Amino acid sequence: MDSPEPSGPWSRDRLDEFLTSTTIPLRLSCRTPADDPWMLSLWYEWDPEVPELRCATAADADVVRFLRAHDEVAFEISTNDPPYRGVRGRGTATIEPDDEKAVLSRLLHRYLGDTDSALAKRLLSPERDEVTIRIRPTKLHTWDYANRMETTR
Repeated sequence: MDSPEPSGPWSRDRLDEFLTSTTIPLRLSCRTPADDPWMLSLWYEWDPEVPELRCATAADADVVRFLRAHDEVAFEISTNDPPYRGVRGRGTATIEPDDEKAVLSRLLHRYLGDTDSALAKRLLSPERDEVTIRIRPTKLHTWDYANRMETTR
């Protein structure tokens, strides 16, 4: 499946660079089994070759049940400080086991730098079942307010 070309000011190469270099959590919007809206933040990695976003979470997390009931999602990865910029979109989510915790391990290195912290050790515990959330984008949009915000300072 080819990823859609992004709308907005960035090229696909700029989108890929932002998503692979930025360590801001992804904000994920989905629906509960009762069809209520739900939003949460997750660490992510972007694979431009597939293309897809990958997140990790506990197998018993509420969002896993929610995504199994409704696989359509919306997401945003954006800076929290000026100048504001980012990527938003929508897509389809799938859940698969991560028995070896490979995605989780990569995310721990990406966001924390290693797996030596107490948090990393708890998350990597053999007693904890882990899954991967794969998000295949169907729509991508970028925005970048750097030029607009520079002129207002």
